[in-house]
Formats: sequence, structure tokens, C-alpha cells
Amino acid sequence: MIHLFKSTHLGKLRVAAVLAAVAGLGLAGCDDVGGDPSKQIGASPVLPAIHQYLIPPIRIARPEPWGHDTPKATAGLRVQALATGFVHPRSLYVLPNGDVLVIESNGPKAPVFRPKDIVTGWVQWFAGAKAQDANRITLLRDTKGDGIPDVQTVFLDHLNSPFGVALVGHDLYVANTDAIIRYPYEDGETTITAPGTKLTDLPGGPIDHHWTKSLLASPDGSKLYVGVGSNSNIAENGLQAEYERAAIWEVDRATGAHRIYASGVRNPTGLQWEPETGKLWAIANERDEIGPDLVPDYLTSVQDGGFYGWPYSYFGQHLDPRVKPQRPDLVVKAIVPDYALSSHVAPLGLAMYTGSNLGKYRDGAFVGEHGSWDRMPLNGYKVVFVPFSGGKPSGPAEDVVTGFLDSNNRTHGRPVGLAIDQSGALLIADDVGNTVWRVSSDHPASASKPAS
Repeated sequence: MIHLFKSTHLGKLRVAAVLAAVAGLGLAGCDDVGGDPSKQIGASPVLPAIHQYLIPPIRIARPEPWGHDTPKATAGLRVQALATGFVHPRSLYVLPNGDVLVIESNGPKAPVFRPKDIVTGWVQWFAGAKAQDANRITLLRDTKGDGIPDVQTVFLDHLNSPFGVALVGHDLYVANTDAIIRYPYEDGETTITAPGTKLTDLPGGPIDHHWTKSLLASPDGSKLYVGVGSNSNIAENGLQAEYERAAIWEVDRATGAHRIYASGVRNPTGLQWEPETGKLWAIANERDEIGPDLVPDYLTSVQDGGFYGWPYSYFGQHLDPRVKPQRPDLVVKAIVPDYALSSHVAPLGLAMYTGSNLGKYRDGAFVGEHGSWDRMPLNGYKVVFVPFSGGKPSGPAEDVVTGFLDSNNRTHGRPVGLAIDQSGALLIADDVGNTVWRVSSDHPASASKPAS
């Protein structure tokens, strides 16, 4: 494990400076206390009145190393480290032969336009979100068949803030923050040295507020779907900076041409096909700075041509008064998301699951909740399971993997990307603990059937 804070005089001064700045600006106060998150889970979340701030509150979970601890799984499951020592692992991808790709990335340096940007940068550093950027993909291979890799290689290097990966035939696509790059892939190879070819540009800098670009291939391999986050919280950098952002793109794999498949999705950080209906589903990070219980992040099916409100409205047609001028013509079309996950949980990983290898968890969606920074009590910092029936959520989300946050609001890790390995185990990227965790059955004999 990597210690995010060293006991040096300089390190203590930096921490003190951050805390003094936060305290001096009054960013933490009584106005950040939220209600019961369980009332904001499901199709009809409780949405309180808007609370606008001169300076919004900031609540940070202090990082602490895992030591000998691990995350905690619900009864019938166990958690073990698949591999450690990464540099900010953000997402995961499992190749057809079972190799696991770990995407290590931390985003480009953000420009500073306002005093708030300086404080935000300090807070992100304090919370472990501004660690070194590896800009690479690491390959893990298990040659012994025990689920734990014994081969580790640098698969791709010198990338530009990568996040999404998709393999179609022998074409491997990597969604950097500013472009989709195609690489030739041969079955079983552990390193790609061939140069990549640009398929299409993606919205990048110079602001690049939401830099992650999620990626998913269509079932027939003809299209790629890309989650492109907004360039701000609520368009405060101007609408010109939001051109073709806060959207899900559809990219033609043959030509690189694209169209906007869905819009008004502030930050679509994970895309998956729902296996029963074949529909596209996404998780999204909603807006901040209007209260501890606004706005719920969500999981939703994605309609072709659909508009989901951002920046003008949230969770359907609830107006955000901060956005000027308003667009009532768009708001009236705003689609209500299928399923609220509660406010500020920051979902960053999504994995649909239809197997029977994880006990009672089947036919539903695992969601990795990175965790809140602007409310008390802190929210998220766990992996939850949303059951599905008939291709739709059918019950309350259930905590599956916890322990990332302790009772003293210290975080040992934060879950990000999710994937399902060939045995049906759940893999979790932890970008603060710099670990990939593997969640499997406590009863290996019952976990022999592969899962999708």
C-alpha cells in the first residue's frame, strides 16, 4: 500500500494549510448535515427544498492506509486483494481469456479560474484524489487457476488520462480524456507495443472538468458508446464550454463519425447493457452545491434521443434556479431517471450481473460509490447491489462491500470501477488504497459456474 501522507515537516505544513484554508473560508458548517439517505433510494426519492450557499460546505474523509484491514463483504462473501501497489486505479476490464486490465489514471491538471478552484484542488489533494498519474494500463493474469494473478505486466503506457476500454474482435479501444485510440490486439499478448490509431476526438481541455470517458461497445460491435461528462457543475464556465458534453455519444466504429445518443446527463461514468432487455443503462453523478440532499445521483436506462435535464433541471423537471437563462422547452422534455442512489454518493463503477456465483446477488447491478465530499454524514464509500426484474430495478439497493470508511470518517479506500471476472467474482478498483479487490463466494464449490 502507498501512504498518501508522509510524516515530514513539509507534509504537515501542507495539511495544516489545507485545513486552515477550509476553516478560514467557512466551508464546513451546520448547513451540510443531511437526512436519511435511504429516503432517496429508488424511483421516487425525497427531494427537499434547495439550499443555496455563498460558499458551499466541504466535508472530507481523511485517507488512512489499509494496513492489515480489508473491505468488509456481506454474509456469504469474502474479500481479498487481487493485486496491490497500483497508482490510482480507476477502472477495470476483463479480456475474453480472463486477463484483467487495470486502468491507472488520475486526470489532467485542472486550470484555476476562481478562488473556489484553488480550495477544491487543495481538498482533492487532502482526500487523496490528486495522486501521481500513471497514464497506463496494467495486465493481470492468473496462470494457476486460483483467482489470484501471478503475472503482471505493463500492457499499454504513455496514455492521456485513460478510463474506458472496449475490445471488439482484435481491435482494442481506449478512451483517453481527449480521444478514442484503437490498438491491434492479439489473443493472449501481455504487452501492446504497436502505435495506436485515433478513431475520433473527444471533448478534452483546456478545462476538462469531468475528464473520465466511459466506453462500451454495442453487442454487434458496430458502435461505441462514450460517456462524456460536463465541463462544470452547472454550466458556470459558459455553455460554449459544454459543447457536446454532459452526453452519451454513439460513435461509428468504421468511420469515427458520432452523434449525440442522449444529452443532459451531467456525468455518465459507467455504461452497461441490461442483459434481459438489451437496453443501454448508465450511472450518473448529478450536480452539487444546493444542499446535502440534492441532487441524488442515479442509475437509469438511456433512451435514444433522450434529454435528462442538465443543467436546467434535475430528476426530471425540478428547476435549478442558478442556471440563466432557463430553457423551458428542454425542461418539459426532461426524462426522470429510473433509480436514485441518494445524494452525492458519486457512482463511478457499474457492473450488470446475471450469475449465481455470489450467493443471493444475481439479476441486478453492482454500483461502486466513490463517496461524498459535501455533506454530513458522509455518503457512499461502498459497493451496493440493485436487484432487477423484467429488465428494471425491483427493490432497494443493498450494501454488499463496505469498510472503506471507518467510524471516525477516515477512508482506507474508495471504490471506483467494477468488473466481473471469468469465475463470476466481483472486482473492485480502489483508487485511494491503490488496490484491486476480489469479492467471491465463501463457498468455492458453489462458484463453479461462469457468470456474465
